Amino acid sequence: MVNPTTNINPLQGPIATPGSLAAKTGGAEASEGPFSKAVDAVGKYLSHVDSLQAGSDVSIKELLAGKNEDINTVVAAVAKADMSFKLLVGVRNKLIEAYQKTMNMPI
Repeated sequence: MVNPTTNINPLQGPIATPGSLAAKTGGAEASEGPFSKAVDAVGKYLSHVDSLQAGSDVSIKELLAGKNEDINTVVAAVAKADMSFKLLVGVRNKLIEAYQKTMNMPI
C-alpha cells in the first residue's frame, strides 16, 4: 500500500516518480541525509581525538628526551587529550544506551 501524498511504501521506502529527487539521485541510498552527516561528524571528531592523543604522546617523548623543558605545555596537551577522550567515551555510552532502549521497545 503506497501513501499517494508522500510516495512512500512502508515496506520499501520512498518510491521514485518521474521528476522526483529519488528518481534523480537513484534512490534513498544516494541522497545525503542527516544520519550520514552525523557519521561524517563522528569520523571527523575521532580523527581530531586521535591527533590530540598523538600530539600528547609526542610532547611526552620530547620532555623525556630533554628536547622540551616546559612541563606546563606537556601537562596541558595531556589534559586536553584526556578530556577529549572522556567526551568521546561519554558520547559512545549515550549512543549505546539509546540503541539498547530502542531495541527494547515493544513493537
